[in-house]
Amino acid sequence: MDGGMMESAADQISCRLADEPDWRYLLREVYELYRNSGAGGSEAIRRHQRVVREAVSRAMKNPSTPILERVPEQKPVNKHLKRAFDLGRFGRQSPMIYAIENVQDRLAWLYGYDKVPRGLIERFAWCEFAGPQGPIQALDVIVGQVLFAPGTTYPSHAHAAIAESYFILSGSVSQNDDGVFAPGSMMFNPPGRRHRITVGGRDPALLLYAWSGPRDALAGQKLTFRRAV
Repeated sequence: MDGGMMESAADQISCRLADEPDWRYLLREVYELYRNSGAGGSEAIRRHQRVVREAVSRAMKNPSTPILERVPEQKPVNKHLKRAFDLGRFGRQSPMIYAIENVQDRLAWLYGYDKVPRGLIERFAWCEFAGPQGPIQALDVIVGQVLFAPGTTYPSHAHAAIAESYFILSGSVSQNDDGVFAPGSMMFNPPGRRHRITVGGRDPALLLYAWSGPRDALAGQKLTFRRAV
């Protein structure tokens, strides 16, 4: 995902977070996930979790946090979204699934690349919930979701100056072939770590993601693959 590239038409501030309960509930579920998820004894993960939830908390507590009315946009992979939602209705991630469903008609699903690798056009898309580009305006964190079709390989990539976590909402994935991450688990990548994501061939995977890092890095992050698909 590339939070520094826009694909939709110009957005406009339409309201404040204080007037939008569905967006507030979604942020609250993000906060709860990053408060209650274990860190596995890792101080780096624990620090990232704290930074994410503190940034989310600041946005929730500010009644004037603006909401941008994004132009809704779909991608071919959205045909797998209902299945991904259905698979995620169990376990501690289920409140997050329902919160996403409540705003899904207002989401702009994007690719984030000037030229999308041919093999990925129908296999993935992502959208932001909160960040410098909205819809919920936040300068210190980016939170969103990414949807992968069954059998997807998302090529090796890295994020300069950005710490990234993925919380698995449905499906199962592997990162760099290091084990299998099932719903309810979290993957973490410190700044600069290259990582490749593979998805099981049977079902789609829906992942919540969060980026933390300096404001200028969050606002201008660019992503490139190591090689074309």
